[in-house]
Amino acid sequence: MNGNTLFQNPPQTSQSPAQLGQNPAEVGQNPPQLGQSQEAIPQQSPAGQAQVSGSGSSEQPPSFVFHAPGSPISLRNVVKILLGVIIVAVIIFFISKVIIPNFQNTQGSKATIEYWGLWEDASVMNAIISDFNREYPDINVNYSKQDIKQYRERLTARIQNGTGPDIFRFHNTWVQMLSDVLLPIPNNTIKKDDFMKWFYPVAQKDLIKNGVIYGIPLGIDTLALYTNTNILNSAGLSAPDNWVDFINHARSLTVVDESGKIKTAGAALGTFNNVTHAPDIISLLFVQSGVDLNNIAQSEQAAADALTFYTSFALPSGSKTWDSDLDTSILAFGKGNLAMYFGYSWDVFTIKAINPDLAFEIYPVPHLPNENTTIASYWAEGVSIKSKHQKEALLFMKFLAKKETEERLFAEIAKTRLFGEPYANVELADTLRSNATVYPFVSQANGAESSFFASETFDNGLNFQMNTYLGDAVNSILRSTSPQTAVGTLSQGVNQVLQQYSAKPAK
Repeated sequence: MNGNTLFQNPPQTSQSPAQLGQNPAEVGQNPPQLGQSQEAIPQQSPAGQAQVSGSGSSEQPPSFVFHAPGSPISLRNVVKILLGVIIVAVIIFFISKVIIPNFQNTQGSKATIEYWGLWEDASVMNAIISDFNREYPDINVNYSKQDIKQYRERLTARIQNGTGPDIFRFHNTWVQMLSDVLLPIPNNTIKKDDFMKWFYPVAQKDLIKNGVIYGIPLGIDTLALYTNTNILNSAGLSAPDNWVDFINHARSLTVVDESGKIKTAGAALGTFNNVTHAPDIISLLFVQSGVDLNNIAQSEQAAADALTFYTSFALPSGSKTWDSDLDTSILAFGKGNLAMYFGYSWDVFTIKAINPDLAFEIYPVPHLPNENTTIASYWAEGVSIKSKHQKEALLFMKFLAKKETEERLFAEIAKTRLFGEPYANVELADTLRSNATVYPFVSQANGAESSFFASETFDNGLNFQMNTYLGDAVNSILRSTSPQTAVGTLSQGVNQVLQQYSAKPAK
């Protein structure tokens, strides 16, 4: 039988029926009659050998043994056959139940990673995702734009209960606050040396803890000085690059009515509640004065001097340039009632929405001699430590870190608004040099510092609590509390918050 070696070429018997001396026609005839001469009749033995009975033996009818062609199957052969069948069955079962399903899972199915963003629409990010899918077609990236309100609380709660995103956006000051949900990014995603070569020192300090990277920035932003072009030109003034000129400009550009009420403010500093980015502006004064934000008590006098300088712009004893009953500073600037305003790049869109025709320019912040520091506030992407698709999420993070991805993202955002996020990659800064709106923000990024006194993060956590203590310090000085006393109280509050969130930077 074809395909069965057991039945191929069976062994031949020693004799055929014709050789036994029997005519086929004789088979089944009556045995010889008693008294007739009788020849010896060969009998077939179980072993297949012909035997001749002696002449003196009693007569026996021929016996027949029916079996398959060839030799009978021995017990040893049966065992071998059964073992072979079992082994083949096991191999078939393993292939069908283990190897094939695994192959199908790795080759035919797609992993889906959830990506939470904040500012960019899905149409923008889907263009980036499409580029990624050209390299990794088996990884789906589902991007969703989140509401900033209660975002930080929602993010941590969802990650902790296993329903959160695989990749998410977070503020540069949140690393310690999110330390229990952020996955350390391994070297095969981005090497530390590459990170330090590609991104600004402030990002290195914020996003690398104990030698481990926790986030990748897609943009950078710094506090800059906005000036009303018409107001400064009318006074024959240029943008100030130091604080002495800034004070003089602010006072000379402030216009009051007959009752002393400010009609045009020279600069928006001094109060807290109606100064947009007040925490960031005070942070600017702190870091330029050498204040250690993590240990304000060690530089208490420098902090008190910085707060004295800040509040002087709204105190009646000085030449006021700002007041608590004025519009918020960004609204006042948009209306054309404020000569100088401190803000970030995203404020351009708000100002344009308030007054599309307003002429303004943007410059680096004023500085003290030999001190060009400003404040950086930006967002980064991280991976959830509870992600079920960490490998795929890290591949996407590696793609996001590419210089080409940043360029593509900037171009896609620029299709929907005036410009994209200022580049986080150091190597791309010069490509923005001809852009007078964006370049001032990246031009000072190399010397920027971050501060947990950060506005508009809506975190209801570290930033909110720090800002509350800082606002109390400013308001207490405006109510005649000494700056030294205000700083002492501020320092105690900062220490409490740092302890609560374990936010002291790792050594």
